[in-house]
Amino acid sequence: MVRLSSCAVLLSGLASSMAAGIPTRRAMAVHEQRTLPVHFANSGTPSPDTPINLKIALTASDMAGLEQRFWDVSTPGNALYGQHLSFEETKVFAAPTQDTVSAVVAWLNENGINNITTTGAFDDWLAFTIPISTANSLFDADYQTFSEIGGSTQLVRTLAYSLPVDLQQHINLIHPSTDFVRNIQGPKFRASVPGSSLSNNTARALGAPSSCNSVVTPTCLQDLYGIPATAATQSSNKLGVSGFIDQWPQTADLRTFLGSLRPDISSTTTFTLQTLDGGSDPQSARDAGIEANLDVQYTVGVATGVPVTFISVGENNADGIDGFLDIMNNINAQTAPPHVLTTSYGFDEPDLTSAMANQLCNAYMTSGTRGVSILFASGDGGVSGSQSQSCSTFIPTFPSGCPFLTSVGATQDVTETSASFSSGGFSNIFARPSYQTTPVATYLTALGSTNAGKFSTTGRAFPDVAAQGVNVEIVDGGSAGLVDGTSCASPIFASVIALINDQLVAAGKSPLGFLNPFLYANPSAFFDITTGDNPGCGTNGFPARAGWDPVTGLGTPNFASLLAAAGA
Repeated sequence: MVRLSSCAVLLSGLASSMAAGIPTRRAMAVHEQRTLPVHFANSGTPSPDTPINLKIALTASDMAGLEQRFWDVSTPGNALYGQHLSFEETKVFAAPTQDTVSAVVAWLNENGINNITTTGAFDDWLAFTIPISTANSLFDADYQTFSEIGGSTQLVRTLAYSLPVDLQQHINLIHPSTDFVRNIQGPKFRASVPGSSLSNNTARALGAPSSCNSVVTPTCLQDLYGIPATAATQSSNKLGVSGFIDQWPQTADLRTFLGSLRPDISSTTTFTLQTLDGGSDPQSARDAGIEANLDVQYTVGVATGVPVTFISVGENNADGIDGFLDIMNNINAQTAPPHVLTTSYGFDEPDLTSAMANQLCNAYMTSGTRGVSILFASGDGGVSGSQSQSCSTFIPTFPSGCPFLTSVGATQDVTETSASFSSGGFSNIFARPSYQTTPVATYLTALGSTNAGKFSTTGRAFPDVAAQGVNVEIVDGGSAGLVDGTSCASPIFASVIALINDQLVAAGKSPLGFLNPFLYANPSAFFDITTGDNPGCGTNGFPARAGWDPVTGLGTPNFASLLAAAGA
């Protein structure tokens, strides 16, 4: 957190000018409000003197201009395609104006709030700490303590808050306020591996044998998708792996994994560690993290030779969404961010308000202008959300509903059918982007009245693509085991993109950056998945069919075809 510098004189002067009297209260208007989510219950009123750390998200100077540049650099055929922006070029669009900063700081000073700091990649957040009673008065709010029903999450939130009418155009949102994000979960580990490849690797050396139906290894993926085993050459072409909720990859497990399943790679090959929000990576069997091991083993072990960075986001985050915004602020502030970032975690879209969802989605868009490909696992609850749950209408996941990233669903078996847990559907917050117009309209026409009224027919559709996500072999705590989930699929697809980027960079070209306009322009570069569905909410969910579908998207990657389409 950086102490406010540019506004220091302003703060001091305004504080002095206000000392002479109490300011007249400004006209207020409700900025956000919501009903209490079904997963939470009110568990009491905190003491009025309890301090609360608040942050104000300031509006960008030209977010519309940044989005236009985003589409320009991301759309094949555009004159600016591939001409990604530097940090300084991006800041011109993304940073708040001095008028915005001054207006909001003046209001805070009027109310006796002077100890303010700036945060965010573009100094676009103002942070301060005040008693809850002051927050309630300042924002016409009613902060209460809420507990997750049947879960461990406890939050101090309000169901509504207001802002001065004359500041609405300067402020995106206040946090924490109306978001109710539950603790995110990782995949389950099955310790027994039938016919474990740790002792039978050579049996899968040729083709894509039926054994890949029961145990998926890097060799299976090379055979299925044509992924090369030759090492990448470009050190600047980095692949980032997001880590949350104290999930830590173990170097000993990676050595065992590579020695058994990728003996052609040196067993000393490892990853770089980056930390924020108090993140770490302790190394012992008891600290092994299934998700972290999976994500690192299926990037290092599939994107051969690509430098992998594990970004460990600790529990000391104040963004209210488990560090999801903090990691993007970190990425967007880097001079040379990774070319690809894969994340195997997510939320249910209703957990977030549209304001916070848009704030985070715009952060992904900002990274796209920098040339970063953002990939997310779509979720493991079919049409019922990130995890299977009771529901009457379909629950979209987030961030997969954001149109500025690539959502990855899951398949299974050598012949490839959709995995039944593969989350997919339609956002209730974000409108359908133009790159999806034709394939999604075709799907909806074929779907007809099936599940009518249970989902938005106009929202951003997801997932975009898919990869193997069932019976994927990893090493965790020294033991071989199998895991399932779209959290397997995202690092696999990210590895494909990282290897393509390596060849593009070697040829003196730009990395792919935001992928979707390129992917949807080349549907023949995928293996189309036409069987299976994703049940939930008392239904069979959506059926997979020819072309795009909300179970496996465009399909799974054909490496050679994607490489050719990219012009590498």
